[in-house]
Amino acid sequence: MLVLGIESSCDETGIALYDTHKGLIADTLYTQVALHAQYGGVVPELASRDHIRKLTPLIQQTLNEANIKRTQLQGIAYTKGPGLMGALLAGTSVARSLAYALNIPAIGVHHMEGHLLAPMLEENQPNFPFICLLVSGGHSMIVRVDGIGQYKVLGDTLDDAAGEAFDKTAKLLDLGYPGGPNVSNFALKGRANRYKFPRPMVDRPGLDMSFSGLKTYTRNTWLKAIKENDATEQTKADICRAFEIAVAETLTIKCKRALEQEKLNCIVIAGGVSANRSIREKLSQLMNKRGGKIFYPRLQFCTDNGAMIAYAGAQRLLAGQQNDLNFAATPRWSLENLTPI
Repeated sequence: MLVLGIESSCDETGIALYDTHKGLIADTLYTQVALHAQYGGVVPELASRDHIRKLTPLIQQTLNEANIKRTQLQGIAYTKGPGLMGALLAGTSVARSLAYALNIPAIGVHHMEGHLLAPMLEENQPNFPFICLLVSGGHSMIVRVDGIGQYKVLGDTLDDAAGEAFDKTAKLLDLGYPGGPNVSNFALKGRANRYKFPRPMVDRPGLDMSFSGLKTYTRNTWLKAIKENDATEQTKADICRAFEIAVAETLTIKCKRALEQEKLNCIVIAGGVSANRSIREKLSQLMNKRGGKIFYPRLQFCTDNGAMIAYAGAQRLLAGQQNDLNFAATPRWSLENLTPI
């Protein structure tokens, strides 16, 4: 089955072609980073308008590069949610209209399920069941995965997600947008032992997470440096290093608890923040020590992309699932409400 995947949940327009026999055929991504950089973050209305401008040309470009005609498509998968309402509606309306015109089925995909299944695009794939750490700008979740659509959320963020905390830290330190990669790059220059930041909520039972306090601790550390006339680039780097290590170790502690609680020894890390070097390093050390397995997608599939949506949608279309013409975007949508395959 040849499926067109469309991702438009936030500030990236992703288009991909996935064949259930041949695998990923084409993958195209347009990012709006330059558009939003001047505002220091994503402006929803501008994001929606840019998706509208880019979707049709990108679809045609992807088809042309793969030497595939629209009439060869057998299904369309699009991001239904969660995400920004206007951005979701842009992709949803284009996908549903194209599917109607071609008389082929279409399926709305959960954005986080796309991330969760992104490692399935690689040759080395995890086997069910496993624990998945989903970390992105809007989500930080620990999920038990028993199959496609069989998800149990074991832990969630109570306030700021890890990616959001990275972005806010970057804004606080005036590091520019996008924040996460900039904090990570500054952390490479930082000294590991200058600051010791707290590991939030690791001193209590459970798998829920909170990063707002860590963000506040970062702010207070920076304000103190300013007061002491020590607001240098090296101090920024040292703060970034301490912040990044604190996030990585907090997530690792929570994942270790989840593995022990569920009696599993395989973990998947996915979502935009899964590209972070420190988080990958800490989790890899954990799994090596346990003699377990760790899986994550290649870097280009950590951030939002059409390939993960095409793959997730293809599995559901193959199972006979599809959405009717009365489509709707779902900006808030629980993983646990998905239909199992």
